Amino acid sequence: MDPLLIIFLVFGLFIFLSSFFTVKQQTAVIIERFGKFLSIRQSGLQLKIPLIDRIAGRVNLKIQQLDVIIETKTKDNVFVKLKVSVQFMVVKETVYDAFYKLEYPHDQITSYVFDVVRAEVPKLKLDDVFERKDDIAVAVKRELNEAMTTYGYTIINTLVTDIDPDIQVKNAMNRINAADREKTVAEFEAEASRIRIVAKAQAEAESKKLQGQGIADQRREIARGLDESVDVLNKVGINSQEASALIVVTQHYDTLQAIGADTNSNLILLPNSPQAGSDMLNNMVASFSASNQVGEMMKKTKRIKPAAHPTDYVEPEEPETEV
Repeated sequence: MDPLLIIFLVFGLFIFLSSFFTVKQQTAVIIERFGKFLSIRQSGLQLKIPLIDRIAGRVNLKIQQLDVIIETKTKDNVFVKLKVSVQFMVVKETVYDAFYKLEYPHDQITSYVFDVVRAEVPKLKLDDVFERKDDIAVAVKRELNEAMTTYGYTIINTLVTDIDPDIQVKNAMNRINAADREKTVAEFEAEASRIRIVAKAQAEAESKKLQGQGIADQRREIARGLDESVDVLNKVGINSQEASALIVVTQHYDTLQAIGADTNSNLILLPNSPQAGSDMLNNMVASFSASNQVGEMMKKTKRIKPAAHPTDYVEPEEPETEV
């Protein structure tokens, strides 16, 4: 066989096979003819004219994510690093714009994220940045959608995934949080102590109240007994002054007897004034006099006899009758 024919057949087979190509799922292929856009081919087995048509590029239709780290300053002059994650994609209808209008989409998205974040964060204090990170993400998404739609890109979502303040600021925040926790613990301990003190005071007040009621009842019974004693002595002809003196001396000797009965007692009763001895003597004399009067009254009572004997009988006189 002629070698030229073999070479021609091999070259023809190569040209034939090169006219077929495959496109992967979620991918679009741009076909150009003599350097001019011809068509967009989707996933599957595709055909092009060899040496005339060529594959200009492939566009990824999957959702992509770009992480952008921005360092900026807050309103209270604290430097922070924010990590913003942007999820975006190219839809099938805008493959042409995504391929021909924008060559480096990642750089373009990064520039817009920097611009929006550095415009929003300086308006907020550090605490507000943590609280309103979702608002920052919404502002980034809104700005990116307005800008990237022109280039055939759709922004799916934006997230502020990390906020990292300066190390000195973080240490200060940790100290503040620790101080707040210690303050809370101290407040709870103080409240518990106050509750214990109030409960103890209430218990003591209730105890003193009951003790006072007991003392009042005791004194009331003592006063009632003294009053009855004075009434009994008055009935036998002893006046109130003499009765009081007798009761005092009696209580005095009862007390001395109770003290003497206690072998472990070391108590010594002494007069509390110079006149106490003479007063005690007068009370003793008055009490002895009252005792003698009581004895005399009892003797008189025993001498009284009945007026008539129960066995004596007197016959009644008969009344006179007139004739």
